[in-house]
Amino acid sequence: MFYRETGNFRASYAQDARIFPLALDRVAILVLLALAVLVVPSFASNWLLMAILIPWLILSLAAIGQNIITGYTGQLSIGSAGFMAVGAFACFNFMLRIDGMPFLLAVLLAGLTTALVGVAFGLPSLRVRGLYLAVATLAAQFFIVWTLENVGWFTNYDPAGVMTAQPMVILGYHFASPAEKYLLVLAIVALLALAAKNMARSNIGRSWMAVRDMDVAAEVVGFRLMRTKLMAFAISSFYCGVAGALFAFAYLGTVEPSAFSILLSFQTLFMVIIGGLATILGSFLGAGFILLLPIFLAIFFDFVTGGVFDKALLSAFEVLLFGAFIIFFLIVEPHGLARLWQVAKERLRLWPFPH
Repeated sequence: MFYRETGNFRASYAQDARIFPLALDRVAILVLLALAVLVVPSFASNWLLMAILIPWLILSLAAIGQNIITGYTGQLSIGSAGFMAVGAFACFNFMLRIDGMPFLLAVLLAGLTTALVGVAFGLPSLRVRGLYLAVATLAAQFFIVWTLENVGWFTNYDPAGVMTAQPMVILGYHFASPAEKYLLVLAIVALLALAAKNMARSNIGRSWMAVRDMDVAAEVVGFRLMRTKLMAFAISSFYCGVAGALFAFAYLGTVEPSAFSILLSFQTLFMVIIGGLATILGSFLGAGFILLLPIFLAIFFDFVTGGVFDKALLSAFEVLLFGAFIIFFLIVEPHGLARLWQVAKERLRLWPFPH
């Protein structure tokens, strides 16, 4: 009865173009952000911050980048972890080789560097599509990781190839504690998520979706395919590069190529499929699902077996369950968890009337 369109009048185009047209939605998101900023850092444990919340935010940012290229533009990419690795190593080298480099500027430059790499590996999208493009981006994943492992300059000639990430300092303030890292990551992810949402609702997003739905028709009506596709690869790679820098500096504390394996690329793709293609909310839901499912499975196996279970069997069961969920969502609800959330909201708005 309280969640209705009734009484929410729009007197201007600006009001009609709001991200959250209902007043209750705007209040809910403001309350959620207030809780995330004011309550969570004060009451959450260090384990919850470092093991759950920080990686969830960072992986959500990487999933947004994956969603831009796969969900909005329709270009199948399996190289997101490689672009994350570019962002992590670019941020490390900018801070290492330029004295006094601010952390935020290094992250921005790392994202721009990754965008250039993404454009280079996005060039095949001008000629191929579908599985052929997926193979090209998969080759990018292996090429990037191999280059970082075998060219000593990127690792500062460290024999182990594992470097300690530099301190995150902004305007003289060190972000060292889990709560401080969480707030920094939250601010960056929230701003970039808002930017991605606005891009998806603008002419840029409409051009992406036109290319996704039928690129030949989009070109006939005036969309420039080369600019649209390469822009999508650049912006997607930028998001993955920033996520990779945060992953290395705010979560791992180290910069190493092995952290950005092909498994992470597939997990990012699974996040988008399970969470929902072409939705920013789906990126957050999918990342949370992929991150929390192994924890829930471990708790369930521990309860059922009394603490005695084969971890190798559990790992194999996780992979099997991921595949089952992907098949389930592709058949039953192709738009993922975000669509289920949207349906629940629509039912709430119609309740108790028949629908």
